[in-house]
Amino acid sequence: MLAESDIKCTNANNRASTVWTIVLGFAADPLMRWSWPDARRYVQSMPQFINACGGRAFEHGTAYVTGGVRAAALWLPPGVQQDEAALDEIMAQSLSPGITEDMAHLRRGMAEHQPPEPHWYLPLIATDPNWAGQGLGTLLMKYALQRCDEEGVTAYLESSNPEHIPFYQRHGFKVIGEIQHGSSPPLTPMLRTA
Repeated sequence: MLAESDIKCTNANNRASTVWTIVLGFAADPLMRWSWPDARRYVQSMPQFINACGGRAFEHGTAYVTGGVRAAALWLPPGVQQDEAALDEIMAQSLSPGITEDMAHLRRGMAEHQPPEPHWYLPLIATDPNWAGQGLGTLLMKYALQRCDEEGVTAYLESSNPEHIPFYQRHGFKVIGEIQHGSSPPLTPMLRTA
């Protein structure tokens, strides 16, 4: 059984492994598969999406993995944003035209729900499905939230899978709304005060 001491910051050497763990972890995610229902398009686009959403965590030492890179979490520290220009480009190149407007509405809704005060943002956390159910996500979440609590800083995320909302609630996150447009699955913004 892994312990919190088995969590480490990942670096450039493990970046590709970390990204692919997240790709695997989101392979059945409702929002990601709505975005890229074709498996080939998903595998091509998702790594770019992960890097645009959470890639800056690698630069700030806030990309965390469990031993063997079986699970990963990319946290953006206060003041660090996603790469919106890269996200715009990925969406323009890879989404089917039929969902482009719906995705634009989702992204606006995400921006509207982000807390105005400094906060830690969790764009992505995932476990390789081979290792799901072993408490790896819980270890990653506790590890990062301890820092949030020590700093007295709020944590924020959007859950793209309704089945995962109870997991986040067990870690103190509260639902603060729902973002949905057209044919999109719901996206649930959640906030946790320190």
